[in-house]
Amino acid sequence: MYFFEWGMWQAAIQPEKDRTHDKQHEKLIDEARPYESDQYEELAAAKISASKNPKTRGPVYAFDKQILEIRSGMLEEKRGLISILSAMLIFLIANGFAGIVAGTIGTMDYFHNTGDIATGYLWMALWLTTLTIPTTWFYLKYGLRFTRLEMFTSRHLLIRFNRATQQVYIHRPSHCGGIVTLPWAGVTSTGSANKYALADGVGLPLALNWSARVTGTFYPQMAWVGKSANHQGEIRDEWEFIRRFMDEGPEGLPRPRITSHFPWPWQAFTPQFEGVTHYFRNASKLIKVGLVLISPAFLIIGTGHWLSLLLCWKPRWPKIIRQAGMPGKPVPPLTTLADYPPHIQQRLRENAHLWTAHPGQRPEKKPRAPSKRRSTDAKPASKAKP
Repeated sequence: MYFFEWGMWQAAIQPEKDRTHDKQHEKLIDEARPYESDQYEELAAAKISASKNPKTRGPVYAFDKQILEIRSGMLEEKRGLISILSAMLIFLIANGFAGIVAGTIGTMDYFHNTGDIATGYLWMALWLTTLTIPTTWFYLKYGLRFTRLEMFTSRHLLIRFNRATQQVYIHRPSHCGGIVTLPWAGVTSTGSANKYALADGVGLPLALNWSARVTGTFYPQMAWVGKSANHQGEIRDEWEFIRRFMDEGPEGLPRPRITSHFPWPWQAFTPQFEGVTHYFRNASKLIKVGLVLISPAFLIIGTGHWLSLLLCWKPRWPKIIRQAGMPGKPVPPLTTLADYPPHIQQRLRENAHLWTAHPGQRPEKKPRAPSKRRSTDAKPASKAKP
């Protein structure tokens, strides 16, 4: 599911007139903006070893002395529900058009043979037309954008690390921001230190970030790498594997298992259990019984997941990225604002203030003043009677 990536891109290009101008909301956005000192600290932390056990849990699609390619994207384990709902709606629309065609042919055939109008066929065609045409219009205008988060798009989001060019390439559909080329030197990570961890890593993949100052597109880039983790230790191991590959080379790293791009059924069912195996293993007997009872739901979502993989196509990199780092081949240029259409460039400029870091050092938090008791709360000491 590409819901997170699609939402980030929509936030980056949202028109100013559609943005909520709530003072409290704007205050929260301003407080979430980092300081330049924070960004420098994160960049420095990304160059330090984070684990003694570098390991990637994949899925890895390419690995050699120059290239490391891993599955990217958030909420991969939730992929399937939108596919099921979309398939049901598309099936109803297709049946509606089939009924319209059948009713029209039946009316024409009956009129040709008898010279009379077949009222039954005619009313069926008119009724189905009344239902199907508005439903199709509504789906194409409002529903197709959500279907494309799981179907009729790239089968997976990919992230490719190239040691020779010291670049990172993120493969996303155009409606989620498109393919971008980013510098390795500007990356920060949730696995570089515990202070940057998100929810202790439980149920989340490794997150890589490039600030708006680094990307050259007036908005930050974020990529979720690999499987969801059971704890922060797995995220540190994943990050250390990537860091060593890019900074030191593949020597000394455990060779990962290479995953096929072919949509095998198990590639649809196993992601549902990413990030929760530790919880399942240590769950009580009552919870395990409950999980067995709701297992049909996992089967339904997994079937929808597989359907989405079958109705998507294998992602393909542009030629300049496929050949990047080869002798005599050009180095792909970093993605800049000029790579987008003029109307997208304008929106990115208008929203640039949302992603700009606060200048200078983060101010120290003022210690809270001790609470003073009200004088009325203090009870006067009782005087002893003579």
